[in-house]
Amino acid sequence: MAEATTETPAPVRPKGAIDLNQMLKDSGVAEVLAELDRELIGLAPVKKRIRETAALLMVDKARRDLGLDNSPPTLHMSFTGNPGTGKTTVALRMADLLHRLGYIRQNHLVTVTRDDLVGQYIGHTAPKTKEALKKAMGGVLFIDEAYYLYRPENERDYGQEAIEILLQVMENQRDDLVVIVAGYADRMARFFDSNPGFRSRIGSHIDFPDYSDTELLQISELMLKEQNYHLSPEAKTAMAEYVALRRQQPHFANARSVRNALDRARLRQANRLFESNKPIMPEDLSTLEADDILGSRVFHSGGEVAGQTARS
Repeated sequence: MAEATTETPAPVRPKGAIDLNQMLKDSGVAEVLAELDRELIGLAPVKKRIRETAALLMVDKARRDLGLDNSPPTLHMSFTGNPGTGKTTVALRMADLLHRLGYIRQNHLVTVTRDDLVGQYIGHTAPKTKEALKKAMGGVLFIDEAYYLYRPENERDYGQEAIEILLQVMENQRDDLVVIVAGYADRMARFFDSNPGFRSRIGSHIDFPDYSDTELLQISELMLKEQNYHLSPEAKTAMAEYVALRRQQPHFANARSVRNALDRARLRQANRLFESNKPIMPEDLSTLEADDILGSRVFHSGGEVAGQTARS
């Protein structure tokens, strides 16, 4: 006679208990975090900080929903790291996350640089800065290379006026605008030292590490897959060699340099197919061969020409 099996009863949730994980799913934040994992290879410390931030905001939301006295967390952020490490992509996902949790009205991100904020003559800066803020209001303002806002070596620079307007809005309208400043770590540190008002308004500092060679190769394959291309086995080997060499050259920009290299490889592939002067198979249109990668100047001239990273 078979023994009767007993199922373990599901744990009983105490009355009034809050399921934070279910809130995470219901809000769509779990989906945002999953998208971040799918879109970005590597960057484990960055993803960890984003998950921690999401947890903090979720708890804050639960407290607000219960009517508990609460001082909302400071949402302004600083992203530091080299070019091509995913800062803009993470900023976009952060805007999505903040919108889903009700911290901003609109799921949009406005990206600006010094040229969008600082004027060239007296009376020009304030209108430019206020116009950029108006476009971003209700969402996220992403200031790339924020340290260029003010150039103390130039007595006629108007960047300080833009900074003062930004600081005022970051303080007085922090419930309706999140500002993310970004740039190289060492330059951002000097910028904060010379502008302590900015540092005091930043709630989270996230450092973006460079990608490893293996991660950059994976990124190249992902980029190609999104465009219905792929590397032949020989081309994959060549691409790995390219990444190792290119990293040692000036103006290396991580995933950005990889994207530029693939654009050039596709150009070489197109010319190779035309010059073959014979019918080609559909598979040929989607396959990058080793010669398409090895045609890069990185393999032939010992490196890039300074200032011409797009022609890799």
